[in-house]
Amino acid sequence: MPGILWLMNPPQTPDDEGAADAAGADDREAERRGGIGRREALAAMGATGAMLIVGAEDALTAQSNRRPTVTVRVTCIIRYEIDPYQREAFKEYARRWGRIIPRCGGYLVGYFLPYEGTNNVGWGLIGFDSLASYEAYKARLRADPEARENFAMAETKRFIVREERNFVEVVDGTLGVPAVSPPTP
Repeated sequence: MPGILWLMNPPQTPDDEGAADAAGADDREAERRGGIGRREALAAMGATGAMLIVGAEDALTAQSNRRPTVTVRVTCIIRYEIDPYQREAFKEYARRWGRIIPRCGGYLVGYFLPYEGTNNVGWGLIGFDSLASYEAYKARLRADPEARENFAMAETKRFIVREERNFVEVVDGTLGVPAVSPPTP
């Protein structure tokens, strides 16, 4: 499972161009069927995650002035293809990240399990103020005993079939724009 080991041993070469071609073919097939492709789904998840980050931080700041304001410019969107018969194992894996990720410097937006529709895709969204802070986070993650234990549990139980990481950034002026109520007749 190369995805699980990616943070522990990141690849030394650029992404395989064939994989990018395959992802593009998946997107075209989804569009042909009238749905959205993986790239559109990732973009939507990133925007949603960024909005959740801003909303959550505003709520925390309103409740307490002890927490500094977090500027999230980059969101890591992790798409997990999971074994649908091991949903509970993935849920436990995700819960553990709820303790580990913030301790290692990531702003955890959340982990998401399949609810309706596809039963084998889960998501994890983690915010960072820059790619440099993401690199520092990866180093802390590699050194964290509980993180290593969580990676090992996933490898042993084999509930993650495939993992993809994408990084998105907020387009200024588009985040947190509220809906406009339609005029009343």
